[in-house]
Amino acid sequence: MTSQTAIRSSAQTNGRNWSAYASQFGAFGVLIFICIIFAILEPAFISPINIFNVLRQVSIYGLLALGMTFVILTAGIDLSIGSLLALSGLVAAAVYKGGTGLLTVGTAGQAQGLGLPAAIVAAIAVGLAGGLLQGLAVSKLKVPAFIVTLGGLSAFRGLALVFANGQPISSFTPEYTYPGQGLIGPVPIPVIIFLTFALLAYTVLRYTRYGRYIYAVGGNQEAARLSGLNVNRLVMSVYLITGFFAGLSGFLLSSRLNSAEVIAGMGYELTVIAGVVIGGTSLFGGEGGVFGTVVGVLLIGVLNNGLTLINVSPYYQQVIIGTIIVLAVYLDQLIKRRRR
Repeated sequence: MTSQTAIRSSAQTNGRNWSAYASQFGAFGVLIFICIIFAILEPAFISPINIFNVLRQVSIYGLLALGMTFVILTAGIDLSIGSLLALSGLVAAAVYKGGTGLLTVGTAGQAQGLGLPAAIVAAIAVGLAGGLLQGLAVSKLKVPAFIVTLGGLSAFRGLALVFANGQPISSFTPEYTYPGQGLIGPVPIPVIIFLTFALLAYTVLRYTRYGRYIYAVGGNQEAARLSGLNVNRLVMSVYLITGFFAGLSGFLLSSRLNSAEVIAGMGYELTVIAGVVIGGTSLFGGEGGVFGTVVGVLLIGVLNNGLTLINVSPYYQQVIIGTIIVLAVYLDQLIKRRRR
């Protein structure tokens, strides 16, 4: 009897260990497998130029996904990041060029505004303001995050249209475009910024008291409150974080494209949420992390790039990525059931 109990206990332990490994490293294994497949089908996929191109493409999504990781870990959601990115980018461009009237025609390369540092600060300030408003609505007014940020998705896009009168602000000086287009050695600057903030976010969540509090709120908000945590302040803080990354990303995208546009960031929220979920962060909060988010975003970038190289229609790419999202959530639930 004792022997049978020991065997069952050992099997359960092995099952839990397998589930833990699958949750942490499953997406990474899939990423490596897909990279090998694309390298076989199209050798140009593993060329240094293409690798840095993929990293540059995912850097904006990646920054947004870092902020989204904090939000989803608290069992929240932010659907407004694409719209807030567009508004932040337009404000940065207007501050740099001296107004929204300085558009493409007749003003190419001119800079009559407050300069690059002021433009960056303005973009981040807009992102933080948007994050603060939504964080207050979620934490203080107790409006569901889905509803608040769905309203933000529409409101911030509308503000972007009003601010720029529906027109792009473009044709900047090299000073403005350098952060988005420049290189340090062979590495694009947006990639360096993304990886730097990824390391910082990983450290915060893994090794600080604040990070442990975020997991506690996501795991059981009422238990966290009864333990003495200021849940409202913690919830508000994660929307400030995602607002910060939306503002920074808005500036970087306008710098990279040499244009700030009202349509910038449309649909980004779905790609970003997909990257976070594919990376193993649970939509129900309390589980996941930055490493998985980085892998999830890279996985989407590699899929888009590899499928394009082997001439798969963009329409099918959307079908494939959508299917992967559903499978990722299903596997997340399957792993949880096995743990129980």
